[in-house]
Amino acid sequence: MPTISDFDYQRVPVAEGVTLNAAVGGSGSPIVLLHGFPQTHLMWRHVARDLAADHTVIVPDLRGYGESDKPSDGYSKRTMAADTVALARALGHDRFALAGHDRGAHVAFRAGLDHPGTITHLACLDVLPTLDMWDVMHGASAAVGFHLYLMAQPPGLPEQLIAGASDAFFGHFLDVWTNDPSAIPPDVRAAYLDACRAAVPSIVADYRASASVDVDHDKADRAAGNRLRMPVTVLQQDWGAALGYNAVALWGAWAADLQHETVTCGHFMAEEAPAEVAKSLRALLDR
Repeated sequence: MPTISDFDYQRVPVAEGVTLNAAVGGSGSPIVLLHGFPQTHLMWRHVARDLAADHTVIVPDLRGYGESDKPSDGYSKRTMAADTVALARALGHDRFALAGHDRGAHVAFRAGLDHPGTITHLACLDVLPTLDMWDVMHGASAAVGFHLYLMAQPPGLPEQLIAGASDAFFGHFLDVWTNDPSAIPPDVRAAYLDACRAAVPSIVADYRASASVDVDHDKADRAAGNRLRMPVTVLQQDWGAALGYNAVALWGAWAADLQHETVTCGHFMAEEAPAEVAKSLRALLDR
């Protein structure tokens, strides 16, 4: 199993019955990096080593993914955000910067809203907030997000279908969401597929939560006028052009101090363009 070189690995209890696998390296002000789908903490391997030159970098597998525990429930982004805060606190950090990609970005977004006194800076890579994500999906163009609708279904059928062809299912996204296949070398790709194959029920539970409880939490915050209080950076592909929305306006409704950047690489930007991602994160941390 590949690892992030020069990082120490720890198993850290974050909730009753839930322990996260985390790689920790560097020294200095802390930043936590949360991975996306269908990946593990390894997606941050280049960026993490870069930032570790002058930051304490904490890179966990989310609950339900990789080598972290996979409980049968507890996949609201609120719960997963609480995991992240508990992880950092267990490692000695009451305040920290937070960056997430894909699924990890949804967790990071929720952490920013739920724990504004804890998250000093926030970066979200290639997502919209959950409520906005569903709002912009309509018509034939929504076919690009077929997996969102599949995994939103009641327990049973999605898990059975995906488990029956897990490598084909998860490998599909690794193939079509990247502009540079060489950015995910064979050993890392194999590690992702192995990890996903062993985590089908929990991955589906994570997605299912984003079609139910996560939407409710976003609606409540929108109704209450809650916004992200910390400096926020968003890096995104130009999905708005394809799906007909204004990403800057949607994010601006949630974040007053927003830096929005459109990237030209594929979805897996921390692997395809790690130097650019690290540069953007450093600029965020300087704000």
